[in-house]
Amino acid sequence: MSGEVIAEVCGSAGLITLNRPRALNALSLEMIRALTAALLAWRDDPRIERVGVRGMGREEPFGAFCAGGDIRFFHQAVLAGDPRLEDFFTEEYTLNHLIHAYPKPYIVFLDGIVMGGGMGLSRHFAPAAPGGVSEGAVATASARPAHGSDHGLRIATERTKMAMPETNIGLFPDVGGGWFLARCPGRIGEYLALTGQLIGGGDALAARLADGVLHSSQLPAVWESLADGEAFEQLREALRYSAAPGGSALAAQRADIDRCFGRATVAEIVAALEGEGSTWAGETAGLLRQRSPLMLHVTLEHVRRARYMTLAADLRMERDMVRHCFQLRPGTASETFEGIRALVIDKDHSPKWNPARIEDVTPEMVQAFFVSPWPAHAHPLRALG
Repeated sequence: MSGEVIAEVCGSAGLITLNRPRALNALSLEMIRALTAALLAWRDDPRIERVGVRGMGREEPFGAFCAGGDIRFFHQAVLAGDPRLEDFFTEEYTLNHLIHAYPKPYIVFLDGIVMGGGMGLSRHFAPAAPGGVSEGAVATASARPAHGSDHGLRIATERTKMAMPETNIGLFPDVGGGWFLARCPGRIGEYLALTGQLIGGGDALAARLADGVLHSSQLPAVWESLADGEAFEQLREALRYSAAPGGSALAAQRADIDRCFGRATVAEIVAALEGEGSTWAGETAGLLRQRSPLMLHVTLEHVRRARYMTLAADLRMERDMVRHCFQLRPGTASETFEGIRALVIDKDHSPKWNPARIEDVTPEMVQAFFVSPWPAHAHPLRALG
């Protein structure tokens, strides 16, 4: 394959390069299909022992991983009534699950921009929380150190800029975001999901969203080494002892995050922040006041539900939710359409959220997002295991 997704076999490795640098490798439906085809072809190919995935920068490989889904396409699809919008999310979430369940080591280079759908192309190894376990048990499990697994590595760098910024465009952290953010230590997941805050490599390591941090200058050699199985094992061992220069600001703020973002509702979280009196709390409350009030409430409910779900169940729930993002208020009345318009199309950064205030969102508005529009036997993701 060539074009926006380059897939090649080097030694015992299948290597994929996202090759849409001018769009920061934002995912199109065609890219999702090409990625899926390559991974399916290599899954049962005895020549392929591991898979590596990177992004192409503007001038050379690395420097940008993936900025997420192509939200300009979302905007155009709503205006045109394009049915491929439905296909996009069904096929993207199917790809996310394929990556999660992939039977061979999967190594992803999280260098540069890693947002939204780019996070879904990673592979999250945080321990799953079976239904019915206590929240304390989930927190304890999530506190275990992560250095990847036999099934892959997530490599961050000093240039990593990671976020799940969906509430800024009237959406929610999808691509399995509810599942993997719920399994961050403490309340870091709620904090990242609601604020969409940008974090670096050290913070990604502290949040269990990366397994190690390497300097970006090392990446070309590491990429080449994936062709050799012995070199891959040496890389895994080296990452066990990697550390981010300067540590993690997120970890340093952990007590404040847990205290405020462990509250039961969005209104209580904002009230707690506004009552703290610190610069961090005031800035964070101000950030939340700029996000879609409705989708803040939906996102918090999403993360709290996903904490006790399998990834497959969460992706099915997310497929319901994203359908509602575009259909509960069809066309240009959609909160997501308005968010994309304000941020990307008109760039006025003045979205007209509905409701306009966090305090005006009702439970009925939120619960509507969690009612599946499909019977179980007809759900587009019913086959996910």
